[in-house]
Parts: sequence; C-alpha cells; structure tokens
Amino acid sequence: MKKVWLVISVIWLVLGLLAPKAARAAGMPTGKDYTNSIGMKFVRIGPGSFMMGSTEGGDFDERPVHKVNITKPFYMAVTEVTNTQYERFDPSHKSMRGKYDLSKDFNQAVIYVSWNEAARFCRWLSNNDNLSYRLPTEAEWEYACRAGTTAKYYTGDELPEIYHKHQERTAFPERVDLTVGMTPANTWGLYDMHGNVEEWCYDWYGPYTAAEQTNPDGPIDGDFKVARGGSYNTKVSYLRSANRMGTLPEDKHWLIGFRVVIGEMPPPPCPEAVKTSALWAQDVKQKPHDWSDGPDPEKPYFEGPRNYVKIPEGSKGPLWSRHNHQPAITACPNGDLLAIWYSTTSEKGRNLMVAASRLRHGSKEWEPAAPFWDAPDRNDHGSSLLWNHRDNTIYHFNGLSVGATWANLALVMRKSTDNGVNWSKARIIHPIHGYRHQVIAGSFITREGYIIVTCDAVPGGDGGSAIHISRDGGNTWVDPGEGRPEPKFEAGETGAWIAGIHTGCTQLIDGSLLAFGRGNSIDGKMPKSISTDMGTNWTYSASDFNRIGGGQRLVLLRLQEGPLFFASFADNMTITDAAGQFCQVNGLFGAVSFDEGKTWPLRRLITDDGPTHKERTTDGDDFTMSLTTAEPKGYMAGTQAPDGVIHLISSWNHYAFNITWLKKPMPAQRE
Repeated sequence: MKKVWLVISVIWLVLGLLAPKAARAAGMPTGKDYTNSIGMKFVRIGPGSFMMGSTEGGDFDERPVHKVNITKPFYMAVTEVTNTQYERFDPSHKSMRGKYDLSKDFNQAVIYVSWNEAARFCRWLSNNDNLSYRLPTEAEWEYACRAGTTAKYYTGDELPEIYHKHQERTAFPERVDLTVGMTPANTWGLYDMHGNVEEWCYDWYGPYTAAEQTNPDGPIDGDFKVARGGSYNTKVSYLRSANRMGTLPEDKHWLIGFRVVIGEMPPPPCPEAVKTSALWAQDVKQKPHDWSDGPDPEKPYFEGPRNYVKIPEGSKGPLWSRHNHQPAITACPNGDLLAIWYSTTSEKGRNLMVAASRLRHGSKEWEPAAPFWDAPDRNDHGSSLLWNHRDNTIYHFNGLSVGATWANLALVMRKSTDNGVNWSKARIIHPIHGYRHQVIAGSFITREGYIIVTCDAVPGGDGGSAIHISRDGGNTWVDPGEGRPEPKFEAGETGAWIAGIHTGCTQLIDGSLLAFGRGNSIDGKMPKSISTDMGTNWTYSASDFNRIGGGQRLVLLRLQEGPLFFASFADNMTITDAAGQFCQVNGLFGAVSFDEGKTWPLRRLITDDGPTHKERTTDGDDFTMSLTTAEPKGYMAGTQAPDGVIHLISSWNHYAFNITWLKKPMPAQRE
C-alpha cells in the first residue's frame, strides 16, 4: 500500500508540474463575491465544519455520518454552468441544444456534458483567468448546499413545490425549463442545489468512513465520478442534501450538468480511502485448472438445486434481499464459477445494483453474495459474463441507466484477466442512452472470433431483441439492426431484429445465427429467428416450443460435444419416461438437438429425480419438485465448463449436469 501511495503522489506531482502555468500560479479572488471573465458569478464559502451524510432514511451509502472540516475557503458559482458559458469553451455543443426539447436557451443549465469535458472546461477557464477553477469536491458540495442546515434539504425536511420540476420517474424526459437561478437560493446565495440538473463533483465515488475528515476528496480511484443535487424528472427524495449519485466519467445525458468552484486543487487521496476486496475477489487461485478431473463424461452427472443467492433477510443496501433476478454465469480458467445478477427493491428503481458470488472449485456451496458493480443511484439493468478461451479473458457486459428505468441504457464493458478478481475500467461501448441496450445473459464467440452480446431492443414484453457484434476483441462494436424499423414478426417475414425479447442466440455449423425469444409468439409458439448474414437480417418462423411469459427466460448453448442445448419452461409437455410411458410434465426442462435445431428429440425436466419435496425459486418463493414438476420460473442463464458440465442457473438455483444425464430417460412415473 505504501508503494501505491508513493506512485500516486509522484503522479500527482508530475501532473501538477505539467498543468497549465496559469492554473499552477493561480491566486484567489478577494471579497464576498466575484464575477469572472465570462460573466459567471461566485460567492465566497468560508471554512467550517458539518456532519456529512444522513442518520435516518436516505440510502446506505450516506452512512456512517461523519464530521468533515473544511479548512480552506473557496468560491462557488452561484448557478450551474449555462449553455452560453460552456459554449465559449466548446461551440460545437450548440448542436445538443433542444434535444428532447430541453435546454434550448442561452441561460439554461448545460446538459450532455461528461465529467471529462467538465474538467477540461475548468482547465480552459483556469488558463483564461489565471485562477484555479475545478469541480467541487463532494464534501465541499454538501457543505455549501447545507449552508449550515442539518435537515433533509436546506429548506427543511420538505422541499417546497417551487423547487419541483416534474419530480417524477420517467424513462425519457418530460420538457421542463432548466433556466438557472429561478428558484430561491440557500442562505449562502447558491441557486439550484436541489434539482434542476445533477452536478458533477471532483471525487471518485466510494464508501464513507466514520472517522473525522479534513478536506476529503474521495478514494484514489474508481469507476464512477460523484454527481450531486438530483435533477428534474427525478423523485424528490433524490434531491436531498446528503443524497449521492454518480456515473462513469465519460457518460453524458439529459439529467446531468455541473457547476465550478475556484480553489486550490485537492491533494491526492490518502491510501486509507481504498476499499477492500469483496468476498468473491479474495484469495482466488490463479493456477489454470486441470479440467480432466471433472465427472466421468460416460456416466450421468447431476447436482442441484443449490441456492447461489445468499443475501441476509432484511438487507437494505448495498445488497437487497427483496428482489434478486436476471443472472449470468461463467466458468473461470482456474475452475471456479462466477455468477452475477441484479439485486434491488424495485426493477424500476435507482437502487438496482449488480451482486456476485463465487463457487470455488471443489466446494459444494456458493459463497455469500457481495456487490459486484453499482453505478450509484442508477439502474444497472441486465448483465452478461463471457469467458474468451482464446486469451483467458472474462468479459462483463452491463446496462447503465440515466436514472431509474431500463428503457434508457448505455452499454458498458469490462474485462478481467485474473479469474474475475480485478477488472478493467468500465468502458461505454455504446454511449447513446436508449433502447437496444438491456443486456441479456448468453454472450458468445463465433467461430470467426466475433464477440456477440444479445440485448432486449425494447423495454416491454414484446418487440424483439438486438445483437451487438465486435470483430476486433471488444475494441469496436456494431448493432446491425440499429436505426432500422421494428419488423413484422410473422412466419416467413424478414426483419432486422430477433423475434422476442430475452433471446437465446448461438451460431450454427453453417455460420448462420439461430435465436429463440419470449413474446412475439408465432402460431402460438415461441418465435424462432435465423440470420445468414451475421445479424443484418432475420427470418422468422414458429419453433417447436411453447411460448413463455413473465418471470421466465430461456437458454440456448452450443455444447462442446457438438449438439445444441436448450432450456425453457414446459406447460403440459409430453415426454417418454424410462418405462416407455407418455406423461405430462411442467416447469424447467432441457432439450438437445443433433440436427442444428431442426428437431429436439431429447427432452427432460431439470430435477433431482427424487421423491416429491419443496424447493425455493425466485425471491425465495416455494415450489414443488417431483418427477413431473420442476422449477416454474426464473431468468435462466447457462454455460458449459471445459469438463463438459453444463451449469444452469435460475434466479435462485444452480443446476449442474452433463449431456449423458440429459440423454438418460426420466424415472418411470408409475410402476
């Protein structure tokens, strides 16, 4: 840790020496207020102390409440940066005015500005004025917002209607007037600290400490930069003085802008600010696994169901016990399994985050869950994991919302080369927030080496799916159906989207892509889509399988033995048992095709083949497992490890089996 601290300090010193001369030599204004060269007005914020965070209500990341001492005065802009002010620096930004009918006029808060661009604006202004402009630290922001108050808002425990600007959750923005300074200022003369637009802060996002702090400036590093103050089109509770938001520094959208301060650049953060590793990242073996020690492929193998969602009852952040769903799973080069899923209280909420658990090689029990990825107060909807065997890289794909819904996601990617312990900085691979980016587990690599990520193309239960393709190892991406109209999902029709949402997709031997989906049923059956041109066009037909509905998701995999594997949910499906008798079964089943998906002769329930007993499913609900009933719901995800074992997870359970077990007829239903 001392070495890390030394390196950080040296980097900070070098950056200081390389910084523009004006910024390094900059002084401070004098007096109570100040107006700069481009008409920005500032007020002096004097030193003082306050209790940062919230003791009651609020979010988990606002605790522990701790004393913060601000020992150096700074000047804060009385309003957020406006279009006119920002466009002095970047005239091209005028093209963003009026998008979604927002922020058209010169004195409205600038939006669609990333943290990186805001920081560049500060450097430009520093050179212009020979003053040290920067973004406020998170502590400075809350100190200035509170202006000596201790309630939820600087107005008290309620925020008066005059401050409200359509304070309701929306997928896409309702038009409001973002003119700055139109609502009452706090007692220190600062406007729009509650609402209007979110404001970037200097700090990386990280957990609070209980210790008293002086001039804190956040962790050494992270994925997310802090944003404060909330915005229009957001529930009022997210406008509180203590509320914390954040997103990737390259992200920009219609809810976020910034304001600036004049003050000394903060020193590098202390090493104590580095957060410790989660359980799934601790003591992970890095030796490549010898997969030959797996189950005998000639003998039927089955284990399960075993629960992998281990979150204490009553958890209210950062993990949430109320609703855990939409998982992804991968085997790791060291023999472990890694599973991720979203954890939340509401699917349309800002507390939705991604949790993870590891099943270490040789263990029979999944470890307790721990946070995996969580853009603060953003809906991180949809995840996928993929092990690229060619370079032993594990990919993580995720959606990143503007706010509280999955309709306006950007698409994000990370990579790990050490069995999922450490991850690269999250990178936005499709930056436009909108449809077609809700990640669905089931990413795969084609025989050409292309990476394919499947996503819902729409936010509802019908409307189709999209694929995103990278032909260069994840560096660049294309969505072949982007910008093309929603097709007519009927037998024999051709369109640019996969029929159905929550798709399972794989490559056939002839190079074509095969996909199944939920919704958009054809002739009462699950829709089937085939593309012969790598996803540019798809042809639709009815599959052999029953359609599925809410709370259910299918899996489609190419097995290393050659056949295709399919998992879904049966509704009075007829199978033949070991005695040659026909019987009706319901629930989770697996099927195998030996002719590239034309027929599926092997079908059996995914059960332990034991006597009737109770098990648990999504969010801990009960179901009956028997010779004719299996798990009735769950968003399935699957992977096959190099030892041939297929690992299938629902929203609650993990099942492990091989193809030999799938070929084994189910036990006789009656003697």
